[in-house]
Amino acid sequence: MKSEPESRIVKGRDVKFSIDDLQAMPDATSQWDGVRNYKARNYLRDDIKRGDKVLFYHSNCKVPGIAGLATVIKEGYPDYTAFDAEHPYYDPKSSTDAPKWFMVDVKFERKFDRILPLAEIKQHSLLKEMALVKQGRLSIQPVRQSEYKIILSLLE
Repeated sequence: MKSEPESRIVKGRDVKFSIDDLQAMPDATSQWDGVRNYKARNYLRDDIKRGDKVLFYHSNCKVPGIAGLATVIKEGYPDYTAFDAEHPYYDPKSSTDAPKWFMVDVKFERKFDRILPLAEIKQHSLLKEMALVKQGRLSIQPVRQSEYKIILSLLE
């Protein structure tokens, strides 16, 4: 899951959210809202399950990369930020009767001692087919178990 660790103002609100922000939340838990891409939405709605591990990725920053781990604690449900006209992620085409966007809840597990940069991930031959390398713009991406193990080994 990708987040933006540096400030970005949308509709007058800072949408920054880093691994440190997740850790600082009550119970180190937060909803993962604001996803506005259909393919990523489908992953949130249909594929991500309670207990799934999350590689927390910092994007739109000086050194994009994997910053930590989280766990999904609540499966996909309607993203209520889409219903709030004052919210940066408002979508007038989404409604409580016919929600267009979904989110999950995640819980902080661990911050890595270092960021694993995207540049380093791209250099690893066994990660060349990873969605992060092939579809870098997608905010929610599946990760194969073999890729997950390699990522963790690079950070140990």
